[in-house]
Amino acid sequence: MAHEGKRIRSAREGIDREKLYPIAEAISLVKQKANAKFDETVEISMNLGVDPRHADQMVRGVCNLPNGSGRTLRVAVFARGAKAEEAKAAGADIVGAEDLLEIVQGGKIEFDRCIATPDLMPLVGRLGKVLGPRGLMPNPKVGTVTMDVKGAVAGAKGGSVEFRVEKAGIVHAGVGKVSFDADKLVENIKAFADAVSKAKPAGAKGTYIQRVAVTSTMGPGVKVEPGSVLTA
Repeated sequence: MAHEGKRIRSAREGIDREKLYPIAEAISLVKQKANAKFDETVEISMNLGVDPRHADQMVRGVCNLPNGSGRTLRVAVFARGAKAEEAKAAGADIVGAEDLLEIVQGGKIEFDRCIATPDLMPLVGRLGKVLGPRGLMPNPKVGTVTMDVKGAVAGAKGGSVEFRVEKAGIVHAGVGKVSFDADKLVENIKAFADAVSKAKPAGAKGTYIQRVAVTSTMGPGVKVEPGSVLTA
């Protein structure tokens, strides 16, 4: 059995690893146990009753966190003409078409979110092998292939988070910082859980949201009562 250091043992003190905590109590514990020298990210993990190997059980979407994520995303937009100007005015960090294609092909990827207008997707499609593995490929299902460039950039800058179920049926995301007020973190988590709930695929059978846990970047995980994260 792996040896646990003093920091880990101390962090876990006071947390019942078998108990399912109401979300408000779980967040209180996460904030108490976040002792790093930086503003840790609060993360949520949800085990879903799906098998992503089947196309009709894929879960993917985007959630606009009501209180933001606490992160400053760098946004790139593939657009031309008026839409390119719209992207710049909305606060996009990088805007271009063929010139941006060459930059990315050269291995310079200095952005966290990629947005494209539909007419430029044939161009962006050439970057599938580069952007795909990094989770940066624009996709209409999460609102990153759109003519509403202004709205997409504003959403990315304002705290929208994308989610996609992993092979093990787990979906996770950062939902704020430990410096956030507890009620704002709870509100963000409930918004995220609601978005995941609404993304339930037709092929999902049985209990959809099976297990939930929250943690901070360097802190211990706290198990959560699934029903407490869902809005009525």
